[in-house]
Amino acid sequence: MTPPAGLDAIAAQVKRGGGGAPVHLWNPPYCGDLDIRIAADGTWHYMKSPIGRMPLVKLFSSVLKREEGRFFLVTPVEKIGIIVDDAPFTAVEMRAEGEGRERRLAFRTQVDDWIEVGEEHPLRFEKETGTEGVKPYLHVRRDLWALVSRALFHDLASLGEVAAHEGRDWFGVFIAGRFYPMVEATEIEGLT
Repeated sequence: MTPPAGLDAIAAQVKRGGGGAPVHLWNPPYCGDLDIRIAADGTWHYMKSPIGRMPLVKLFSSVLKREEGRFFLVTPVEKIGIIVDDAPFTAVEMRAEGEGRERRLAFRTQVDDWIEVGEEHPLRFEKETGTEGVKPYLHVRRDLWALVSRALFHDLASLGEVAAHEGRDWFGVFIAGRFYPMVEATEIEGLT
């Protein structure tokens, strides 16, 4: 079976899937790859051009699935491979409630989903390849993550503090009573 001919054909396939898109329950046959790419900034591209129709991007993002390190758009009847440069979602807005170690944070993704940081939606921080920087990610759902935008990372880091974690001092942020370590405190000039 060959992939659908265009974006509208894919959207029609997705719509026929109906409901809340339980992609974790769907295991359709692989039907090849399609020239869809999610850039590092969260922009969706089709045939090297940005997809300007946000309702279509939201629809596709609702049927996104990751298996064995690859990304797919999945309907009940077919699975189509796509390329993701970094993370399939980007956190573009942050809201904070409360203060100190019990503060709560929520992030809005580029597809307008609000996600509150917590046990089901933790933050993780990874060293950025080729730089001394750190990249923050927020868990969205089932092995799908959002890269927190650089501007929001600065806001997030401004809430940080040094705390003991696994026997060492780390710089990180407390959210809802849980500590999310970013980097060891010794790596940040002037903190120790």
